[in-house]
Amino acid sequence: MAPRGHTADDVARTALRILDDHGLPDLTMRRLATALDVQASALYWHFPNKQSLLAELSDRIVGRMASGTSDDLRSRAGALRDALLAYRDGAEVVSSTLALGLGSTLALDRLTEAVAADGFAPDTARRVATTVLHYVLGFVWHEQQRLQYDSAGAREGARERPFTAASSADDFAFGLDLIAAGLRASGRV
Repeated sequence: MAPRGHTADDVARTALRILDDHGLPDLTMRRLATALDVQASALYWHFPNKQSLLAELSDRIVGRMASGTSDDLRSRAGALRDALLAYRDGAEVVSSTLALGLGSTLALDRLTEAVAADGFAPDTARRVATTVLHYVLGFVWHEQQRLQYDSAGAREGARERPFTAASSADDFAFGLDLIAAGLRASGRV
């Protein structure tokens, strides 16, 4: 019998709030249980371990890219970037979940569909989508780290050009254009 008063959805929504407020290192089962006013053991009715909880969070984060996106690769990669940026440490949560083979394949599937729509063979489309997925995750992870360092004042006097949302969006688009140009140049349909 599940504990009264909280559903798996309640647990996941509270975990996302903690993630956004405090970051992944501070998203502990103990902190989550305290926020829900239950014992930590009560959480295991809904999620057998922290990894399964993180997989649920990953699915919810990536799920934000599912609607309202056009079919081209650039739009889908941009939608994934936006979804990851919507939550503090979103890229790290999704990346670690995928590395463990947990969670849905929605992001990879949506990117694969976009490449395949340009006439590329299924195996090529999947490999390109995997490359783009890794690019997006790595780019956003770096972007989120810079945002956190800048907000904490840890990068004062850094020699790199200042980090802005506009420059980051331009850099992201430039990288996607390079990947797309390489794909077109390969001619592997």
